[in-house]
Amino acid sequence: MSTNKQGSETLVKLPVQAPKVVTSALIERLVEQFGASWVDETNIDAWAAEGGDRVVLFAGDPVQFPEGLDVAVVLPELQRSLPGRFKVGVVPREREDKVARRFGSQRWPTLLFLRDGQYVTTVSGMHDWEVFIERVTQALAMPVSRAPTIGIPVVSAGAGDASCH
Repeated sequence: MSTNKQGSETLVKLPVQAPKVVTSALIERLVEQFGASWVDETNIDAWAAEGGDRVVLFAGDPVQFPEGLDVAVVLPELQRSLPGRFKVGVVPREREDKVARRFGSQRWPTLLFLRDGQYVTTVSGMHDWEVFIERVTQALAMPVSRAPTIGIPVVSAGAGDASCH
């Protein structure tokens, strides 16, 4: 902080601070009241590798995707309806793009399903209760798979052959 005297007035100049990203109270509630974990590109692997089924919420921008807040409200109810089946992680809004890109997710809101550190599937959007329960139950029953990302390995029938022809 610095001061500057101009005439009979003293002006106080406060240090400039970067704007803080505001997280919705409904998103914070998942962590504070329902035991969800904050995850991002730096810790999602370790968190997911702790084992079992994990569901990660990408809520999206609440102005552009208001249904993301609806999913945040419904997620603890889904967890309560399927007791002990999964733990919840929440990606901070400013980190969602990086994490979503890594798992091939392109829609908001999305629930990303991981099992024992590996990708399973996603369920995107907000749904009626019965549909949501059905889709989450199906996702929890699916085997692990490869995330739908760019960079699918291409293997030719002659991969062992060193020639180009």
